[in-house]
Amino acid sequence: MGKIALLYGGDSAERDISLKSGRAVYQAMQRLKLNVDLIDTQDSFVQQLAQAGYQKAFIALHGRGGEDGQIQGLLEYLKIPFTGSGVLGSALAMDKIRSKQIWLSCGLSTAGYCQIMAGDVTKCGQIIEQLGNQLFVKPAHEGSSIGMSRVHNQQQLVQAIELAGQYDSSILVERFIDGPEYTVAILDGVALPVIRMQAAGEFYDYQAKYESNTTQYHCPCGLSAEEEARVQALAVAAYQALDASGWGRVDVMRDADGQFYLLEANTVPGMTEKSLVPMAAAAAGISFDELVGKILQTAER
Repeated sequence: MGKIALLYGGDSAERDISLKSGRAVYQAMQRLKLNVDLIDTQDSFVQQLAQAGYQKAFIALHGRGGEDGQIQGLLEYLKIPFTGSGVLGSALAMDKIRSKQIWLSCGLSTAGYCQIMAGDVTKCGQIIEQLGNQLFVKPAHEGSSIGMSRVHNQQQLVQAIELAGQYDSSILVERFIDGPEYTVAILDGVALPVIRMQAAGEFYDYQAKYESNTTQYHCPCGLSAEEEARVQALAVAAYQALDASGWGRVDVMRDADGQFYLLEANTVPGMTEKSLVPMAAAAAGISFDELVGKILQTAER
């Protein structure tokens, strides 16, 4: 297979998670007897990529700089095949607002929303009138629920906008969907078994994802076979609509009427042994090491 560059770390708000993902993937590659260099992109690395003769790159970078098309553009310029989505798919999936715009244009269901700029709290009353007072507020270009809040009233909306503005100049305010949350891992265009997440708190936030011992993961997810096939098809269609490819994950909510709503797409999901994509792969009979190998195969560009 030749020499592999495993890119991890970086300097985004999701650095800590990326470090864990990169180390887990590196250990799997060592067990697979692959020739791999572990490269933290927080350090000087471009010259190494250009001169070391890498045949492939495995991207384990989460967040800005690694999941938004920047590293993908560099690797394309250097003619190094890499895992996951290309420049366009990465950039679109990282932008929650443009993801929604594309999904709506394709007739795919997503919760009602509006976009505001950081610090603009003058429109809070208008937003509540338009979307209701049960809302989610998110930085438009962050992952792992960083800077995200659930809102119940106008005062909380002001505070949530101020928090999200610490991470991004563009902010998504989204109508709250009251119901269970599901995630669909996608590997080479095929949806893996659906997982239902059940957090002890108000929503599946950073603490529930990475720090809590009480978050529950259900796989089988509790849907009927027909419903699971429906949400899998929705996730694959949503991923393809963004020009995303290779592997990734799509998060979905379901309301009391049984309607599924797209939340967001992740083109470089977590890859620790406890992360959601490895969990879905295990349910499909794919070990963590096999999963790493299959993801590496998506670098055939």
